[in-house]
Amino acid sequence: MTTAEALYALGVREDTLSPEERDALDRDGYLPLPGILDQGQVAYLTQVLEELLVAEGEAAGKEVHQEAGTARLSDLVNKHPAFEVCFTHPRVLAAIAHVLGGDVKLSSLNSRAALPGQGAQALHADWSGPVPEGAYQVCNSIWLLDPFTEENGATRVVHGSHRSGTVPSEAMPDPSARHPKEVQLLAPAGTVVVFNSHTWHGGTRNNSGTPRRALHSYFCRRGQPQQLDQHRYIRPETRARLSEAARYLLDV
Repeated sequence: MTTAEALYALGVREDTLSPEERDALDRDGYLPLPGILDQGQVAYLTQVLEELLVAEGEAAGKEVHQEAGTARLSDLVNKHPAFEVCFTHPRVLAAIAHVLGGDVKLSSLNSRAALPGQGAQALHADWSGPVPEGAYQVCNSIWLLDPFTEENGATRVVHGSHRSGTVPSEAMPDPSARHPKEVQLLAPAGTVVVFNSHTWHGGTRNNSGTPRRALHSYFCRRGQPQQLDQHRYIRPETRARLSEAARYLLDV
């Protein structure tokens, strides 16, 4: 199977994204896709995450990353069939494939909940340095399980920064400070925001009284190492339930 065949099998077509959506992703470095999840899916995924957090306790997130001030989970590919949508949805895959030139595999599938009073991050890119325009190596998608608001720690992005030829640590005296071109990704639950991971971004402080929850379905080019080695972690029961195309995108 080839990547093009896998994407086609999962429903990706030439018109899955409109020309305007592709242009916005190229120009801005991010693209909100409203209504990817309905409210029933949002509620169910939130429930599953809460149950996993209780079950895993202090070990939650350890497969990839634990972060003070957040509740994280990792290796969600293996932890519930409900998360399969995060690496098989055709609209999301079409946007990811557009950024990565059709050269796609899943790097990791994690969740992050910014806790009240916490969650602020310095601006950063998910790559060690700048790359030439069009030679992008990584692309992420944020699956909003709570509305992203100005109050609850919505992710900020710097418009067009994937084309800047530099990274925040080199261009800013303090990447934790506000950037004049930053915008917050404000959207209702059920939205998925696909963003070129070379775009400067970071969480903001959650000033609400409840966690701000999201899933992160992160992709890379097939020649790059995965954030979580899917082949090493894949469980027999997971492999058995996935389609050939889904297994190809996991590189298992």
